[in-house]
Amino acid sequence: MPWSVRWVGGCGAQSQKQCKKSSFAFYQAVRDLLPVWFLEDMRTMEVFHWEDGGKVSVYSPSEALLYALVHDHQPYARHLLTKFPQSALAVPSQSFSCCAIQTLPPGDRAAHLDRQGCSRMEGGKTALHMACELVRPECLLLLLGHGAAPCLQDSAGNTPLDTLLQQISHMPAANMRAKLLCLDCLFFFVPQDLKFAMKQQLLDNRRQWQDLLGESRFQCLVGLAPPSLFVGAMRVLIRTISPEHFPEALDNLPLPHFLKPLDLKLES
Repeated sequence: MPWSVRWVGGCGAQSQKQCKKSSFAFYQAVRDLLPVWFLEDMRTMEVFHWEDGGKVSVYSPSEALLYALVHDHQPYARHLLTKFPQSALAVPSQSFSCCAIQTLPPGDRAAHLDRQGCSRMEGGKTALHMACELVRPECLLLLLGHGAAPCLQDSAGNTPLDTLLQQISHMPAANMRAKLLCLDCLFFFVPQDLKFAMKQQLLDNRRQWQDLLGESRFQCLVGLAPPSLFVGAMRVLIRTISPEHFPEALDNLPLPHFLKPLDLKLES
């Protein structure tokens, strides 16, 4: 039995300190993009996180996936989604957060986080919420292709679409091409009657959102026009791709290259 399994049974201060130390080591390892096999050895044999009430838990595949998304460790995200297709997409425990980071002094904490890195993992956010908030179209597409549910709400009632729209509305309009690419990816997976919190805001500020999204995206989002035939056809084609072949199989869709809307080669 690994040494870490023996000491986590206690509830003393020493056990909590060791738990947080190993948790921070795992955070650092994912941040430093260490090999997948090394990270999985850590997650399954040596790393635990301290939850509310003194409970000690191993990192679940879904919690490890959030770390992978925060640090854009795509090989690790692919591994987790492939090996744990259901549990990797489960909602993390409500008390899960980057607990090891929270215990550091503010100066040390700032050196290890990428813009609110810890708070991104709180509030009942799913992996899709994270990918939208971080504006990572490659990760977003990977999650959707592996069956991530685009309709789940976080604790504030926001769907991943709401999270992405909030990013699009931020001024100045930085990284807009990547944001709209994320939105186009969502279009192929969300149901036509998706209920999302920001719909009324779009209707109340129609001119602003038409300028941000373009007329066709706006009309489709607020339900004033049905999805185009092209979007409908793409939804059917994408459903023929099995998760284990996603997203590589997108290149094999029976479409000319200029019609493929999921080209993730972001040009500057």
